[in-house]
Amino acid sequence: MAQQAGTRNRPLSPHLQIWRWGPGMLSSILHRATGIAASVGIFVLLWWLGALVAGPAAYAKFVDLADSPLGILILLGISYSVIAHGITGIRHFVLDTGAGYELDTNKRWATICTALGVILTAVFWAALLLR
Repeated sequence: MAQQAGTRNRPLSPHLQIWRWGPGMLSSILHRATGIAASVGIFVLLWWLGALVAGPAAYAKFVDLADSPLGILILLGISYSVIAHGITGIRHFVLDTGAGYELDTNKRWATICTALGVILTAVFWAALLLR
């Protein structure tokens, strides 16, 4: 591609040194990251189901690992990933319809979606632990 005069020192495409971080960028990156983490969570779900089928000893081993501090942290991360990915997925679906691209609206909904992922995860774990 031929360059026009005066454009030699400019980057060929925008990158992180040009764009300022904002709620929309954070929400979009979190959407990708939580999608990957939720996919990894499927393996934990399959391990749990396999332990159920394998018998009481295998299930007891799974429960011991899941009840450990590291296990609880992993389960907390997986639940956050699934909840946050679902919420930001709805945001991306609305954006795909062409709505919500106004700067203030986009910032507001990105901030709400990011906060709502944390809040709903806390509510989910509170319901589990306080029942």
